[in-house]
Amino acid sequence: MSSLVLPGQPLGPSAKGSLGVYVDSNGVHRASLIGLFKPDKSIMIPKLRPNAPSENSIVIGTVMRLSSQQASLSITVVDGIALPHGEDYVGVIRQQDVRATEVDRVKLGDCFRGGDIVKGQVISIGDSRSYYISTARADLGVMFATSEAGNPMEPMSWEEMYSPRDGTREKRKVARPTTE
Repeated sequence: MSSLVLPGQPLGPSAKGSLGVYVDSNGVHRASLIGLFKPDKSIMIPKLRPNAPSENSIVIGTVMRLSSQQASLSITVVDGIALPHGEDYVGVIRQQDVRATEVDRVKLGDCFRGGDIVKGQVISIGDSRSYYISTARADLGVMFATSEAGNPMEPMSWEEMYSPRDGTREKRKVARPTTE
């Protein structure tokens, strides 16, 4: 089975010497491209024409704005296909769509930060300019983040990421990392 990967995403030692993979200064194998990580451990770039998001589409986007009630995403990948430059959509993650349980206790500032790369599922088409996105499943949430100091962060648990460079920890709604 193949999985979507983003530049900088850790892939594990089995990706050693693969196309589209580099080794960082800490010896971690990471993706250098947006693409599909295949069973043969190479990264393939999809050549399909992207569609607009629809209900149940899996999307990836960057957190652009954050309020106490919602996070706004600039959607750049739809169902594993990167959108052409300049053709992105707006997604909205409402407070009640972050987790499946204890939705009244969700603090968006503890789940997302500006610049985070988030994987979500379209739950409905909102108004004419945006899509409602959910991160309630375990495999949905923040895929890539940088610390306040600007260092790349890695998942530590479903609600926390850390920076191997400086050891800082920050809260996030983390997407379960793929392990291949």
